[in-house]
Amino acid sequence: MQVNMLEAKNCLSSLIAATERDEEVVIARNDMPVAKIVKYTTPKVALPDAWKSRIAYAADWNSAETNAVIERLFAGFDDAPAA
Repeated sequence: MQVNMLEAKNCLSSLIAATERDEEVVIARNDMPVAKIVKYTTPKVALPDAWKSRIAYAADWNSAETNAVIERLFAGFDDAPAA
């Protein structure tokens, strides 16, 4: 359904009820659509361990060598030699 601005101001509660019934509500100014009212859906939040056992990581991710490379990178040193 499309309504103009004045009508939307006067019957906002019925427009909200229409969106709750999954109807599309478009608000127009001078017969030109400018906005759409959509039903709010709660965002789905993944549990903290949602990726557990879904991705693989290197066995040496916490080795002394890997940590040294990371420290050098954080210090601003490049681990690749200049060409």
